[in-house]
Amino acid sequence: MSNQLISTAAETARTTMHRWHRHPGVRSDKQLTLGERAADKMRNSMGSWTFVLGSLIFLAVWMGFNGSHGFDPYPFILLNLVLSCLAAMQGAILLIAAKRSDQISSELAEHDFETNCRSEELLKQLMANFEALSAQHGEMHQQLARVTAQLEAKV
Repeated sequence: MSNQLISTAAETARTTMHRWHRHPGVRSDKQLTLGERAADKMRNSMGSWTFVLGSLIFLAVWMGFNGSHGFDPYPFILLNLVLSCLAAMQGAILLIAAKRSDQISSELAEHDFETNCRSEELLKQLMANFEALSAQHGEMHQQLARVTAQLEAKV
């Protein structure tokens, strides 16, 4: 039973992490600033196989076109400059994306904390109701015992 509960919780966590943008505790769409939306788009595009393959194709075309006769002949000084600038920008973009991921994690954690607090309050109310019902049950049991004793006395 507990293994099934743990695997269900792990599956739910995995599913939630992939669909965080639909989570009720995380801001999305119009609630985000322009910078936050840009960071999300850059993170999603630069962290993809499409970006990697596109970069490889770009490098292959550059090298094939420029070989020894193009505007940037071998050893591709201009290409090195472009790639150095790209690497510098990617470092900054990755930091922005990491900051955004931390912000998303923080919003998820805050939502989970608030949910846990509400659940704790509900559990306290349920326990109070259960104790009241339990006391009421005890009183009714005592009344039934008295009525039963009275009936037996009359019979």
